[in-house]
Amino acid sequence: MKTIRMPRWAWLLGLPLVALAATADDYAGRWPLVLERADGGAYRVVLDRDVYRQLQSPSLRDLVVVNADGAPVATAVFPPDAPLAQAGDSVALPWFPLPGDAGAAGLDIAAISEVASDGSLRRVELRDASAVVDGDGRFVIDASHLREPLVALRFAWSDAQAFDRGYRVSASDDLRQWREIEPDGRLVQLRNGEHRIVEDRIALPSVRAKYLRLQPSARQPAPLALTGVRAELAGHVAAPALQWEELRGHRVEVRDGVAFDFALDGRFPVEAVDVAAAGNSTHSWLLESRDGTDAAWQEAAAPWVAYRVDSGGQSSRSPPQPLHGLSRDRQWRLRTRDGSAIEAPRLRLGYRPETVVFLAEGRPPFALLAGSARAMRPASPLPQLVDALRVARGKDWQPAAATLGPRQQQAGEAALQPLPRADWTRWLLWALLVAGAALVAGLAISLLRSRAE
Repeated sequence: MKTIRMPRWAWLLGLPLVALAATADDYAGRWPLVLERADGGAYRVVLDRDVYRQLQSPSLRDLVVVNADGAPVATAVFPPDAPLAQAGDSVALPWFPLPGDAGAAGLDIAAISEVASDGSLRRVELRDASAVVDGDGRFVIDASHLREPLVALRFAWSDAQAFDRGYRVSASDDLRQWREIEPDGRLVQLRNGEHRIVEDRIALPSVRAKYLRLQPSARQPAPLALTGVRAELAGHVAAPALQWEELRGHRVEVRDGVAFDFALDGRFPVEAVDVAAAGNSTHSWLLESRDGTDAAWQEAAAPWVAYRVDSGGQSSRSPPQPLHGLSRDRQWRLRTRDGSAIEAPRLRLGYRPETVVFLAEGRPPFALLAGSARAMRPASPLPQLVDALRVARGKDWQPAAATLGPRQQQAGEAALQPLPRADWTRWLLWALLVAGAALVAGLAISLLRSRAE
C-alpha cells in the first residue's frame, strides 16, 4: 500500500496564519533602547509618559521589544516594585515616648536621656506617668546602629479609632541640635463602610542621623498608641514616587448634582487622585471612572473632602486620595452634591511608572514598539525566568538597565485604527476556500497516480 504524500503546495494552508502575524508596521511608535552594558542578557527599562500615551490596550499587550531584525523578543511588563528593587526586610528601631514639655524651646532631650558608649539610646527619663498621658504624642527614635541612609519610617499602632494626623520629623546626632527633614508627614487610619484607608509610612529624604524625633503638627487629643517603628533603607525601597497627570475638564449637569468630566490620554496605572484648586477651598467629592462612552460609571475612590487653606504665608491642603484599585480607565468624573463649584477644578491622577523587562535575543540594537489596535505581544515565560535567576543569583539580582531613546514615528495613526472586520473575514474565507480546494485536488491527483501505478 502506497503512502499518500501531501502536495508541495500544501504550505498554502499556512497563509492565513502568516497574514495574521504582527509586524513592526502594526505599531504607532518606536523607541530605540540604550543598553547600560552589552553583556546584560536581560534588561529592564522604565516606561515614561510618552509610551503610556501611545498605548491602547488596557493590559498593555500592544507593547513589545524587537531586535535589529524586527523580530519580537521575550518581553513582560512588571509592576513598579519588581524587578527594579527587591524590597528588603525593614529594620526595627527602638523608640521612646517624650514628656509633654519635650518640644519646648531650649529643652535639652540629652539631659533626660541615657546614651550608651556606642551611641545607642537606652532610655528617656519620664518624671511621672502623667508626662506621657498629658503629652501629645512626641517620640524619639534611635537609628544610631544603621549604616545606610534612611529613606522612610513605617509605624504600627493599636488605635482602633479613625484619625488623620500630621507629623514633623527632625534629625539629630546629639539629641540637642535638631534639623527638620520632613515638615508634613501623615499617618492615617480611616474607614468608610467596607473600605479602609491606612497610611503608615512617612517618606524621608535620604538621611543619616543617630536620632529622629516625631512631633505632631497640631495638638492631639491623645498620644498615638505606637507599638512599633521600622526603617526602610536606601536601595531597598521598591516603589518609586508618584507621578501626576493633571487634567482640565468641563462642567456637566447630572441628575443629582453637578459633575466635571475629564479625559485621560493614555493607559496610565492610576492609583491616587488629588484635586487642585486656586486659593482657599473645600468641597466634598466623589470620583467615578469608565473606559468608554458605552460603559457605566463606576466609583473609583471613597468620597472625600478636598481642601486648601492659605494662611500666614503657609498653605495646608488635603492629602491625595487612594483609589479602590489600580485603574487604566480613560474617562473620569468628579461629582459634587453642594453645587458650589462653579469652575471646573484640575484633576490630578497619580501613578507609578511600570518596568518592561526583555531578553536580549538576536542582534542589537533593540527597540520598544508601542501603540496598536491590531497587534498583540506574544506570551512569554519571562516572569518565571526572572524568578529563577533571583533564586540562582541571589535576591538582589537585577536585570541590567536600559533607557528609552527619543520617540520615532513608526506606522503612526494608521496603527491605531483597527482593520475592518468584514475585510479580514472575506480574505480569510477566500484563503480557506482556495486552500481547501487545492488540498482536495492534490489528494485526488495523488490517488489517481497511485491507482495508475
